[in-house]
This record gives sequence, structure tokens and C-alpha cells, in this order.
Amino acid sequence: MVSFGSNIDFSVPHITIRNLNKFYEGQDHKVHALKNIHLDIPQGKIFGIIGKSGAGKSSLLRTLNGLEQASEGSIQIHNENLAELSHAQLIKIRQKIGMIFQHFNLMSAKTVWENVALPLKIAGFDKSEISPRVNEVLELVGLSDKAQSYPSQLSGGQKQRVGIARALVHHPEILLCDEATSALDPESTSVVLSLLKKINRELGITIVLITHEMQVIREICDQVVVIDRGEIVESGQVWSVFSNPQQAITQELLNLEQLDLPFEVINQADAHSTHSILKLRYETEPKNSPDLIQIFNQFDHPTHLYQSHIDTIQNHLIGTLIIGIETTQIDLEKLQQQLKQYIANIEVIGYARPTH
Repeated sequence: MVSFGSNIDFSVPHITIRNLNKFYEGQDHKVHALKNIHLDIPQGKIFGIIGKSGAGKSSLLRTLNGLEQASEGSIQIHNENLAELSHAQLIKIRQKIGMIFQHFNLMSAKTVWENVALPLKIAGFDKSEISPRVNEVLELVGLSDKAQSYPSQLSGGQKQRVGIARALVHHPEILLCDEATSALDPESTSVVLSLLKKINRELGITIVLITHEMQVIREICDQVVVIDRGEIVESGQVWSVFSNPQQAITQELLNLEQLDLPFEVINQADAHSTHSILKLRYETEPKNSPDLIQIFNQFDHPTHLYQSHIDTIQNHLIGTLIIGIETTQIDLEKLQQQLKQYIANIEVIGYARPTH
């Protein structure tokens, strides 16, 4: 297998976006779909863009391969400004950018082999070059035995792997994934995500992936940006964003655990309150996981564990503890100082009183 990416310098952004704005003409007014987007997408990494439907994800992705022009701002790929390229230059740079679609976009009357070969035929490649390339990528995605099958004979996961092979047949440097797993069942999703990780690891291809599924980001991405109403509202390494989401939209996308406690929780303590309810968040390497005995020994009152949640993301433990302390008088600053060795953030989320 040929390594498509070569001489990768991970310190250099593969894609540089500055002050990007995108407007669409509506019936009565302009729609501001992308608002002052500013991004550096590293070379050789898997970069996730997440948001709800209509947030601007697809508009952003389509500007990256020149399918749509930016209204304002610039997009540079390896320091080449897309807006300044001639039509011929734009076609050439698009050949370095593969695209995977949500609904596969395969031609039903053509075999798997013919579907994968089609981009090379359109680009005018010689027959002697087409065959080895097609066979190469079909082997990579594990579909050599399906070369003469038709799309109707394939499962959804197999169709998407054909789509991935077709996107790779040009030996691209960048792979854009538009909701690549949202039409798949969980088993097929797992297979496709594993394949994307393999492609990134073995071929050094930069992958830009848009999704509304946090689990996809969790599984394979190195970095993530959260986009909401055309704006980037949060960004960073996946473990960092997941461990301490700052924006309500991020918390909503993460589906953070809901309180399910055996008593009523109120915002302000009153004469009937018996407990303070605290949320403790931590992030650490697995070898430094918090010592619960040491944590609970820091409290001067009886302490109860009501909920806990833990994820392992990018070799970091991301954890949350919901605890109740039998007092309504909490010196939060003192407590944070006492627990700083174990806990990144402490928050009083309410007070408990018995239900009647």
C-alpha cells in the first residue's frame, strides 16, 4: 500500500481558515450561514466539527473543497488560497481532497469496481493506472471480494466502504466526511470508524469529519470544534472539551447526565434543606485516577455518592461525581484547595430536602 501522505509536518496547519463568512440569499433577506470562522486544521490529524442540523457544518465543509465560495475571508490549503486559484488549479487541488457522503452516492448500474474507478476515468487516467489503484483501495477497505457486486447487493456499511475507496482512489491528502456514519447501524458505524482511523494512521491523510453525534467525535477525533448558528463556540482537544464543556450547546450535544436523586433538589437552601449537592469533575491519566478514600476524607460531614460517570478519551479519564454532604454550609474555596490534587472543578448544583 502506497502512503498517500508524505513528509508530514504535524506542526504546520494543513488547512488555514481566516475570517470566513458565508451568506445565502433568502427570499426576504440574506442568511448568514458562517460567521467569522477562524480555524487551523493540523496536518495528519482527525479533526471533528460538530453541531446540530442547520448549524453550518455542511456549508463549512463545502467551502473546503471549493464546491461553494466564501463570501468573505480566506481558505488556504498548504498556503494556496482557494479564492485565487484558476479553474484548472481548483480542479487539480480538488483531486487532493476526497469526499465521503452520508448517503454513499453510488451508481446503482455500475459494479463496485466501476464505481471506484469512475473518478479516475473522468480525470482521464490511463487504463494501466486505473486497475492497480482500484484494486489497491478495495483491498484497503476490505472489499476485494465484492469488486463485481452491485450496490443493491451490499449492506449499508459495505456501501460506505465503497464510498471511502472511491474517495481514496485519487490518493488524496485530505478526506472530508459529511455525516459518514449517520445512516449506519452501530456495528457498521464501528467498522467505518475503525477504517477511518486506519487510513489516518497508515496513510497520513488529514481527515475533517462533520457530525451531530458526539460518540463519533469521542471515538476517533484528535480535536473538535463546536459550531452553533454559524459560529464556532468551543474548540480544543477532544478530552479537554469533553471534560469541561463551557457552552450550553456542547453540554446538550454531550447529553450530560441528568440528576436522578431520591429527593427534591432546589437552587437555594431553605429551612428544610438537609444536604448540599456537589458536582466534582476530574480529568487525569489512568495511572493517576483519583483515590476516593482521600477525597471523602476531606469532608467534615457525612458524605454520600449519588451518581458517577467516567469516560476514557485520548488516554484521559474524564469523570464526574455527584455527591451529597449533610450540611448546607459549604466553604467552596477551601474545599477546592483541599481537593485540587484530585479534582479539577467543584460546583454546588443545589440543595436537597426530603420529598413529602
